[in-house]
Amino acid sequence: MGLFDWLKGDQQEPAPQQAPLDAPPTPEQIADSLAKVDQLAADGNVPPAVLSRVHRVTRRLRETLPRMRNAGLDSAEQYSLMATATDYLPEALNSYLRLPRDWADSRPIEGAKTSLLVLVDQLDLLGSTVDKMYDAVLQADAQALIAHGRFLQEKFGHAPTTAPKAPAGPRQSIGPVNPLDLEV
Repeated sequence: MGLFDWLKGDQQEPAPQQAPLDAPPTPEQIADSLAKVDQLAADGNVPPAVLSRVHRVTRRLRETLPRMRNAGLDSAEQYSLMATATDYLPEALNSYLRLPRDWADSRPIEGAKTSLLVLVDQLDLLGSTVDKMYDAVLQADAQALIAHGRFLQEKFGHAPTTAPKAPAGPRQSIGPVNPLDLEV
């Protein structure tokens, strides 16, 4: 509201417009983000310890994200997976790559840890978190398999799990049978 508007009198100020909420990233945007992270790590000539951890996280995210819709994950877990792919992982790697290699890999920044070690810790944390969510997603499928097995057992009874046992007693060898020896 400007000075002129104030002097004009008692007019209502328009309600502030709320910024539209960002839509969640599409599967294509997530896949694109993961490909960019893998490429950034490769192009950034990061140490092997970083490269292997980045690939571990991106691989596990690629395995987990398509399954999360049917896994019964709550919205916070789904958000964490998507944010790891599109924000947390790229930001960790970009922050490290903005630093000169010799400085990042040799100068302590947090206690005795260099930027390299701080990044490795962050990647390990992201990796273990994504692994736990992957296990939770697969556990939902495993529980569905168990439930289906119980249904089948109720519906059709217990199927034998081993070969039938031979009757007890001495085994007799049966040689060639002559049809004339058989009594009718």
